[in-house]
Amino acid sequence: MEETRKLASSIHPGSGAWDVIIVGSGAAGGMAAFQLATAGVKVLLLEAGRMIDGQKEYRTMEWPYASLRRGRLPEGERPIAVAEYNMYDRPYGNHPEFAPYKKLMSYAGSTFTRNWVVNEKEHPTTGTPFAWVRARILGGKTNFWGRGALRYGPLEFKAASHDGYDVDWPISYEDVKPYYDRVDELLGCSGTKEGLMQVPDGIFQRPSKLNCVEVHFKRAIAKLDRHYIPGRAGVTTDGVLSKYRARCMGRGRCGRGCDLNASFHSPTALIYPARDSGHLTVRPQSIVSEVLFDEATNKAAGVRVIDGVSRDVMDFKARVVILGAGALESTRILLNSRSRRYPNGLGNSSGVLGCYLSEHLMGIGGSGYIPIRKGTAPTLDDGRPVAPYVPRFRNLTDRHPRFIRGYHFQGGGGCAEYPAMAHEIEGFGSAFKEQVREWYPAPISLGGFGEVLPRKENRVLLDPEVKDAWGIPVLRFDYRFGDNEMKMVEDMAEQIEEMLTVAGAENIQVRREPLPPGWSIHEIGTARMGEDPKTSVTDKFCRLHDVSNVYLADAAPFVSGGTQNTTWSILAMCWRTMDFLKEEMKRGDI
Repeated sequence: MEETRKLASSIHPGSGAWDVIIVGSGAAGGMAAFQLATAGVKVLLLEAGRMIDGQKEYRTMEWPYASLRRGRLPEGERPIAVAEYNMYDRPYGNHPEFAPYKKLMSYAGSTFTRNWVVNEKEHPTTGTPFAWVRARILGGKTNFWGRGALRYGPLEFKAASHDGYDVDWPISYEDVKPYYDRVDELLGCSGTKEGLMQVPDGIFQRPSKLNCVEVHFKRAIAKLDRHYIPGRAGVTTDGVLSKYRARCMGRGRCGRGCDLNASFHSPTALIYPARDSGHLTVRPQSIVSEVLFDEATNKAAGVRVIDGVSRDVMDFKARVVILGAGALESTRILLNSRSRRYPNGLGNSSGVLGCYLSEHLMGIGGSGYIPIRKGTAPTLDDGRPVAPYVPRFRNLTDRHPRFIRGYHFQGGGGCAEYPAMAHEIEGFGSAFKEQVREWYPAPISLGGFGEVLPRKENRVLLDPEVKDAWGIPVLRFDYRFGDNEMKMVEDMAEQIEEMLTVAGAENIQVRREPLPPGWSIHEIGTARMGEDPKTSVTDKFCRLHDVSNVYLADAAPFVSGGTQNTTWSILAMCWRTMDFLKEEMKRGDI
């Protein structure tokens, strides 16, 4: 914290001159900063939280016995449980159940992330239930992300042409493919070439391997004409040209933060190299409340910042403003940037800012035991950055009678560090231990990710009364799963049961209830791109239609999202947007 305070207090509106202000330091803000600073553009990067020292805070190799509380949070801290998201009114922090706790976190709060994720009592939301995971720390959620590095393909960019619902993106996969390739090469992506149109191949480094249970499952579901492939991970397994990162050593526990930085983390992969250029200034504890607007020029003049500690209010100025705070937070800033010309928020002359919120539906899955592995010798199966993957198989070349779009499954089996299946085995003593050892190599479990259709009525707006701890209006959610998603849920449950049955699994358990909205941490939309300013917020280069020097670098402009995890697409799209911006700046058009 001392470094953060010194750094923040040394940077103020008069301490430098910057060409571009970037808000947020996660995947989007980090990539924007890297692309611009290494090109010689003077950049001010504003992070709402503090700096991070990964070597101290990434507790990758900590053993369970080293935890003073055996993994439990300290007294006075608590995450919201899954059932409580739908059970309690919002703001969650106001509920009497949580009154004894000083810090209330989203479900993602754990002994490893508790100092990174926000306190819901300081960062409330209102409206419909939504498990919004936020991190205020340099690098944001990339410090503990799931590492899934899947590309969107033609089915995502031209989804409407495929099934007639909503609209296509104004760009194609071919427009973004070169940037996916560059992201793969810059950051490192582990995977295998499969030649599947529903999940395009990339430029891969050494893949992880399927273990014995998974090879059996792969062969079994091939009879259903379905694929089961090694997971694609935003992790360098062969190494990249970076003094801050080493290659993966296959240790697992990646969600705690990787102290080798083999996993992509925005600070070591993007921000530190950008800072080494001498063109990047990072200011922590900088909470951006709004984009400043100049009525005379119809352009943004900079941003208003509230210091997270002193609460001083400062106006930073620059020629260009880039919002990369995450889809929902960036949209919140725009909605709060009200002026005489744009009384409903900057960039909102179309009236669709905040609309078309989408993500992935999760919770449906299944598990079982592969009997041929019962009683075999244990193997080292859990040192992988991501689990294997069953790519989408619905609505590819045919059309399902009950729903459009699709879903995929992620998950694997074999011996894990901790035999969680022991909790399902009855008994005690030596007989119990023998049972645990016997079944230890045999479990398999998979969970689904289903596409939530982008619908205009699924939206966020500013709450007229509730504000956060810094006096900024909070987001009110109006978001629900629709009929298409619920019909997809039924099919997901049926199909995972069928696949486990075909694989000959025993003791099959199927999870049929979706998790609360927001659980996927894959929010997209709310400032969608398009050719028509009357129906979209940004153009195809993620630039506001209304104000030509404001860009969005995160997933807010995404039109639809398919079933794929979003981070790799955020990185590729951001790179594309920054290339466009650099050309605009070279031409003097901005």
